[in-house]
Amino acid sequence: MKSIMVVGTTSHAGKSLITTALCRILSRKGWRVAPFKGQNMALNAYVTATGGEIGYAQAVQAWAAGIAPTVDMNPILLKPQGDMTSQIILKGKAVGKVNAKDYYEEYFDIGWQTVQECLQNLTQEFDTLVCEGAGSPAEINLKHRDLTNMRIAKYLQANTILVVDIDRGGAFAHVVGTLELLEPEERQLIKGIVINKFRGQISILEPGIKWLEQRTGIPVLGVIPYLEQVFPAEDSLDLLERKSTKSHAELNISVIRLSRIANFTDFDPLESEPSIRIKYVHPKQELGHPDAVIIPGTKTTIADLLILQKTGMSTAIQNYAASGGTVLGICGGFQMLGEIVADPEGVEGQAGRYSGLNLLPIKTVITGQKIARQRQVTSNYPQMGLPVNGFEIHQGRSRVENSNDQKPCQPLFDDANLGLVDNCQSVWGTYLHGIFDNGPWRRTWINRLRQQRGLTSLPTGVANYREEREKMLDFIANEVEKHLDIIPILS
Repeated sequence: MKSIMVVGTTSHAGKSLITTALCRILSRKGWRVAPFKGQNMALNAYVTATGGEIGYAQAVQAWAAGIAPTVDMNPILLKPQGDMTSQIILKGKAVGKVNAKDYYEEYFDIGWQTVQECLQNLTQEFDTLVCEGAGSPAEINLKHRDLTNMRIAKYLQANTILVVDIDRGGAFAHVVGTLELLEPEERQLIKGIVINKFRGQISILEPGIKWLEQRTGIPVLGVIPYLEQVFPAEDSLDLLERKSTKSHAELNISVIRLSRIANFTDFDPLESEPSIRIKYVHPKQELGHPDAVIIPGTKTTIADLLILQKTGMSTAIQNYAASGGTVLGICGGFQMLGEIVADPEGVEGQAGRYSGLNLLPIKTVITGQKIARQRQVTSNYPQMGLPVNGFEIHQGRSRVENSNDQKPCQPLFDDANLGLVDNCQSVWGTYLHGIFDNGPWRRTWINRLRQQRGLTSLPTGVANYREEREKMLDFIANEVEKHLDIIPILS
């Protein structure tokens, strides 16, 4: 089977982007191609049609290949949750929580067996795999237990691309150092080098390219220009680099940058709206007076809730809501909006019962059983009858508390368990990830914010975000294809 491996000299070198571009390029050429990443560590996840969790980047790569995401494309997903521990997702299902040392002692063998099984499943259905590595393939303290990089490349005898980020500096040293630390049989698989995130004149870089090719004996297949914020981020480190360039945005929405923020890809559709500027606000920062505040998902609701309380951000959000501001919570953020978050079994850590922001009359109990499924529902608000698609990933059940002083609220969808909105339509909460992907619902919700500012409403008959995503995937593929020679990889 033909296989291509994409590894990087560092994290954030651009492996996910190159892998995605190759999936789209080969698919357009008529190849039956699928993405693969043996082990991923990320809090941005997607739920497949069968209810399995995989890294969101692999879902995007599957869409780039024109196929539906499956758990075989990312057999191991590690979701960090603090205290040096991670939840282990094996073939889409949560199987435990361990620290790094115990993980490699208890799960390495079964992990490698699972990786091979998934590779075999994919080879029966597709002509080609485009496999993505993780971090660097030359971490000498980790190579013996690496389930993502050169172990897979050797298993598949895959033609391998080494990607380097030149924007950070030291690119030539990164390439040479990485190659020096590979074993001879690993280095033989490296068929080309890709220089990514280049800004400047290529003529100035050319002497360096010639030296690198002479020094390593490996061709530089392409120099990819810096593509500004076009690809969904894999982890929260990307948020540190995000700066809004919208000088004429009409609405400002602040997203609280929780320490264990999850699925912030939920907000990519909002980022795509020309009239909206998204700002990620650290709990220690001033909240200010945005047009809306969003509390996103989190891997550990209680830990992040306590941080909001300790820093004073919880009080700031409560005061903002009391002054008529719009607050929306998604998943863990929805749970925080309630009166109580209880963890009687200590699923997230220490067992206990904690006060929420008291903006919605709900009580949440964290449980060991995880809900992960796709959903198709109909909205009650901000407009009745809008179809809404998305997915749930949460450990916890929320129910309305019947207290005399509770704030009146209504079900957000025809399934009352998926979310609530208060009668003023100021406080919104939902378990549904991907809610803003739904174009008419997103625009209707935005128009309510616009009306509060005295702005004219935007058209609501817009396509869902998947069409914008398709444009993004074509753009990435077109830009990479213009600057990348893939013939040596395909031969």
